[in-house]
Amino acid sequence: MLNDIFISFITIAAELTALFFIISFAVNVLQGFLPFEKIEKYLFNSSKLTGASVSILMAFITPFCSCSTIPIIVGMLQKKVRFGFVMIFLFASPLLDPTIITLMGALLGWKVAILYTIITTVFSVIIGFMLEFLGYENAVKNVIISGGKQINNRFDIRHAFKETITLMKTVYPYLIVGALIGSIIHGAVPETLITTYFGGDDWWLIPIAAIIGIPLYIRLSTMIPIAQIMVAKGMALGPVMAIMISSTGASLPEITLLNSIFHRRLVVAFLISVIIMSTLSGTLFYFIN
Repeated sequence: MLNDIFISFITIAAELTALFFIISFAVNVLQGFLPFEKIEKYLFNSSKLTGASVSILMAFITPFCSCSTIPIIVGMLQKKVRFGFVMIFLFASPLLDPTIITLMGALLGWKVAILYTIITTVFSVIIGFMLEFLGYENAVKNVIISGGKQINNRFDIRHAFKETITLMKTVYPYLIVGALIGSIIHGAVPETLITTYFGGDDWWLIPIAAIIGIPLYIRLSTMIPIAQIMVAKGMALGPVMAIMISSTGASLPEITLLNSIFHRRLVVAFLISVIIMSTLSGTLFYFIN
């Protein structure tokens, strides 16, 4: 068993290392061609369609974790960006990481990656505008946060390489942890156990997975290799996607930060929205699969 776990870990880790470095470097190079400041200007006095599209594009350009988006959110609010656009970015940014989505395609299949991107994008837009329609803009506090991450807006190979190494230091350990957990599951957890309790057609597994995911604070980069093993062993795709989205879209550290800029009713609405989005997304994957 230990031998199987070790071999599985080395194989998964090597594959993830190569993919992660190549994809991260390519994304950082491409970011140099995107004029971030000009893109941000389109959020002012834009139509719903244009503003939502720009918010989603910014989510791809700034593939931060849920906590790292907070300074940008505050900056957007201070600049009087439309509340709906800000909420779209808040939901979409931690979920739409081009590097991790590419890894998802390589490990779980491109159909899964494309569906994940479409579903999370659509739900981010719907929920963002819904919160605006319900008047939650009044639940924003006046807060100033400085020191947000800056986006490189010029083509620079050396800068792209430096950013890739920085990303490797911050995100790569989570990939390795995910590879280790996935390897242990692969070698030590019986396939019958997973298929019996998590591989059935029980719909209630999806909302449970969505709720469980929030306090776990599992980064999407950690969950990808775990999900690959779980699906390979027979776990239904619906609960897997639900827990991936909820654990990435919201976390206890992020909720703590949101409490400093949002009133409680908006924080509660945010949590409920993440649970609904992950549950409905998991349900869609359940029916499609």
